[in-house]
Amino acid sequence: MIVFSNISETSSYIKHQKVKGSSIGFVPTMGALHKGHLDLMKQAKQENDILVVSIFVNPIQFNKSEDLEKYPRNLEADMLLLEEIGCDILFSPSVAEMYPEKVTKVYNFGLLETVMEGKSRPGHFNGVAVVVSKLFDIVLPDKAYFGEKDFQQLSIIKKLVEIDKIPVEIIPCPTTREDDGLAMSSRNLRLTIAERTAAPFIYQTLKYAKSICTTTSVTELSQIITNIFSTKEGFDLEYFELADDINLQPINSWKSGVGIRAFVVVNLGKVRLIDNIRII
Repeated sequence: MIVFSNISETSSYIKHQKVKGSSIGFVPTMGALHKGHLDLMKQAKQENDILVVSIFVNPIQFNKSEDLEKYPRNLEADMLLLEEIGCDILFSPSVAEMYPEKVTKVYNFGLLETVMEGKSRPGHFNGVAVVVSKLFDIVLPDKAYFGEKDFQQLSIIKKLVEIDKIPVEIIPCPTTREDDGLAMSSRNLRLTIAERTAAPFIYQTLKYAKSICTTTSVTELSQIITNIFSTKEGFDLEYFELADDINLQPINSWKSGVGIRAFVVVNLGKVRLIDNIRII
């Protein structure tokens, strides 16, 4: 595995590989790697000649400085996992390397950024878009891989590619879960033992919502799920949304969209956990 921290060196090396006809599969990450990341990488490696992974904790997508400070970082452990998976190139730049000047770029993602995470975390998706656009410009991937756990982020990235006319194919990948159903996330490392034991309740509740959606109205289902979380000790429901899977707008009936997903954000102790599943 070749490790780069410099943008020009990374870009130059990858351009040389592309001239030779190699296809580039890219998985951007913020480190604290887990099986969910590795599943993306395995697929990228199977479908491309060269696997490029980035590790960069992007400061401009954090709304709270304490969240940025607490984000888990262990580059040495991450590099061991990347070696095992067969990563070809790791790009791990500093903040100064990525942002030598103040970021002024502002995107307009329309309806996609007015709901759920966009509503709860103003500016978050602009920070995501800025760094991903820059990474795409450096890595020049043919295909880039993103997990469906962050479904709204996936939708934003697709829109970014459309807005900036970036020649890359975005590959959505299913959410990787623990054996007990908890969606894999770097944030899980911050859960206490008791919280980790309780956390699968989130996925269990989503599955319950799916099981009863054909016998309840949209309004009734939302109220049922809200009530379930309100009576569950330790779980602070931030939102539960039923939305179409294209523009992610709230639905009024089960016939509102081609595909409908249930989205949830729960604060368990001091850890904010997100999940979603398709229910129709």
